[in-house]
Amino acid sequence: MITIPLQWRKWTVLVATIWIMAFTGTNFDFPSYSTQLKSVLEITQVELNYLSMASDFGKLFGWCSGVLLLYLPTWVVLFMAAFLGLFGYGLQWLLIQRLVSLPYLTVFVLCLFAGCSITWFNTISFVLCIKNFPNNWPLAVSLTVSFNGLTASLYNLIVTKTTSHNTNSPYLILNAFLPFVTSILALLPLIQQKELKIDEKNDTYTFTFLYTIAALTGLYLFVLDTQSQNIFVVAILLLLPLVSPKMMQLAVRYHIIGAFGVYPGEGPSYNLVEINNYKELYEESLEVKSCGDSAFGKMMEKDRIMVLGEEHSAKLLVGRFDFWLYYVAYFCGGTIGLVYSNNLGQIAQSYGYVYKTEALVSIYSTCSFFGRLVSAVPDFVGCFYPSETYTKSSTTRTGWLTLSLVPMPIAFLLLIFIGTESGLSVATGLIGVSSGFIFSAAVSITSELFGSKSSGINHNILITNIPLGSLLYGVLGGVVYDKNIESSGSNICMGQKCYTETFIWWGCFCVLGLTSSFLLFLRTRLAYREETITQRKQILLNDIPT
Repeated sequence: MITIPLQWRKWTVLVATIWIMAFTGTNFDFPSYSTQLKSVLEITQVELNYLSMASDFGKLFGWCSGVLLLYLPTWVVLFMAAFLGLFGYGLQWLLIQRLVSLPYLTVFVLCLFAGCSITWFNTISFVLCIKNFPNNWPLAVSLTVSFNGLTASLYNLIVTKTTSHNTNSPYLILNAFLPFVTSILALLPLIQQKELKIDEKNDTYTFTFLYTIAALTGLYLFVLDTQSQNIFVVAILLLLPLVSPKMMQLAVRYHIIGAFGVYPGEGPSYNLVEINNYKELYEESLEVKSCGDSAFGKMMEKDRIMVLGEEHSAKLLVGRFDFWLYYVAYFCGGTIGLVYSNNLGQIAQSYGYVYKTEALVSIYSTCSFFGRLVSAVPDFVGCFYPSETYTKSSTTRTGWLTLSLVPMPIAFLLLIFIGTESGLSVATGLIGVSSGFIFSAAVSITSELFGSKSSGINHNILITNIPLGSLLYGVLGGVVYDKNIESSGSNICMGQKCYTETFIWWGCFCVLGLTSSFLLFLRTRLAYREETITQRKQILLNDIPT
């Protein structure tokens, strides 16, 4: 059996996690085969949206994987997730090939199994990141989750280069087998992994190298059209992270890192604060403790989170007003983006751009990737530039969450007033960036606001909004779509009118989510500032000579 060097093990686990996430975001390519599924089953748009919702309902069972990970080896749970996807997607492929005949309810259950496998893969990846990078796990999570947004683009490239366009639903067969094959490739690193208590000083430099590779991969898939892309170049980019530890060893040995102003002995740690003087610390403490006397100020002060990282049980969590602001922000933000992506096939068809479906899915997927990648900016900047200005204004993740929601209502305005092909592409990209950021940042926000030890349970409570939102927004879109079909007297709704009313409603919900996230930012910013002051006090105490 091949033995991985001890110092490389956590990095091989991270690379294995990247591969897992890159090939298991299978919910993104639903629009590529949804039209065929609708035709084979002879169902309405509302019924098709129920199938999309079933995949999202699989997230309700994400907690099962967390419980299993407490008692079973990681690789066992990994293959359980892979078999769920193999079964769920494999039978759907046989159905579209008309090799089997399945009732609607059975297909609904298969979609549920497929969605459950996605959530299990995600949970396994989060756990692996936290175990192997106890201090820098936010950087590891953001990196791996980012690759999940590339799945549709990678699958689209494989389909374009290996199959003809007249074949029926190659996406489903890829959804079934590629996650299983990836799990086999990840088996060796997972078996040999060793849980760590601390991170090494130079880990941040290795992460910088990995994020650079990730950005290059995303740019390659986004800038070039599918016909111009080379599948072997993408394979090299996905294999390149394996050499990242060796690259950092060479950089340290030849003092390349020192050329950028930080020397190997002074590797950046995941500490976002520094102290300047006693007076500044005292004044900042007073600023944190002060609060307005207005009615709005008193409302914002009531039962607010004042300490980051305090552990919340499920009962305490659902009793927190801050949690429900967070829940609404996610429900009216990231979830709408997910539902929009699930409906891209019908949206492109109604606008008369059915030939652009795969391209639109790739745009959404790749922009979602960059949104997820950008969510790591607060951590990265804090690692390399731990300045007072940065810690005051930039480390409040809830503030970044608010900013990430701004493009969403703008995108729906574009969809309502501009029905051109370019307008549809730009709006899809904006929604992808916004929702991708939320999906990635949510893991860190949940841990910071409600405790890291209980984040597995608490985050699964948070994402219950996804199936609920899928039901509400999906049914709303389906009803409007079917109503326009009845008025036109045809089987397919054509024209901008098919989704205009839906986009108006979704845009209004996005504004509600933006408002909720802004209120959450106002209520939590002092907790982030208090955390900064606490860390500065600790640094001050450590600097006092004994």
